[in-house]
Amino acid sequence: MARVRMPIGVFTSAGGDLTAAINKVLEVGVNSVQFHAPGPDQRSRARAREIADQFSEAGIDISLVFCGFAGERYDTIPIVRETVGLVPAATRAERLQNTKSIADFASWLDAPGIGIHVGFVSEDWDSPEFAEVVNVIGEVADYCAERGLTVNLETGQETAGTLLHVLDTAKKPNLGVNFDPANMILYGSGEPLEALRKVGKYVKSCHCKDATWSSKPGVEWGVEVPLGQGDVNIEKFVTILNELGYTGPLTIEREISGERQTTDIKAGIKVLRDIRVRLGIR
Repeated sequence: MARVRMPIGVFTSAGGDLTAAINKVLEVGVNSVQFHAPGPDQRSRARAREIADQFSEAGIDISLVFCGFAGERYDTIPIVRETVGLVPAATRAERLQNTKSIADFASWLDAPGIGIHVGFVSEDWDSPEFAEVVNVIGEVADYCAERGLTVNLETGQETAGTLLHVLDTAKKPNLGVNFDPANMILYGSGEPLEALRKVGKYVKSCHCKDATWSSKPGVEWGVEVPLGQGDVNIEKFVTILNELGYTGPLTIEREISGERQTTDIKAGIKVLRDIRVRLGIR
């Protein structure tokens, strides 16, 4: 049986009640997930096999395992700049080892890759800070390549031009992009469709998420909204992905909790299914 191009998926977590998470995925009617890696105490080979078996038995494919680090905070854009990813120098060495641990875990799951917010990469491409971050990204990519994994850098915290320069400078064939169009709006880092075309050759995965612009882009957060109700133009987003030859999952991420999250995800799945039909994607 031929695999469906651009299957619809959702973002979930494997760190809590996995059975409940799987049931929620099944409830919304998709069979592809990205998920946050569990904490270090749950990253054993045996636990990875348990998780992989549970997803497999439910008929759910794992498309990406996402990194997250203790101490990261998303209260405001300046706090993100100070605390998130591999950019902050004070936590970089520890987080590099943590990233490698997540890569090991992903390989034991037989997942194809890991995703990561690197953080606010310097826009000064000639600076020591930029070179240091490219070097650590390269080290992660090499470690993952040895385990058959891709490394997908999530968009939003840097401009598309800087992200493209990172990728072109690192020159790692397993290094790519997890493109989240809403993040470009939320962080005020650039128009998402223009950015998608700029880094399109590197896109290995994506988030289908929507948002509206802040009145002070780059200073204050934009607002995440249900898919199809924001400023992304999600149909054009999927159209461009299709034109680029992208075939991977369209992974819905809705960063709220509770029943409203489930309701919005179900509505988002319908939005994407209708778009796939209109575009003749099978």
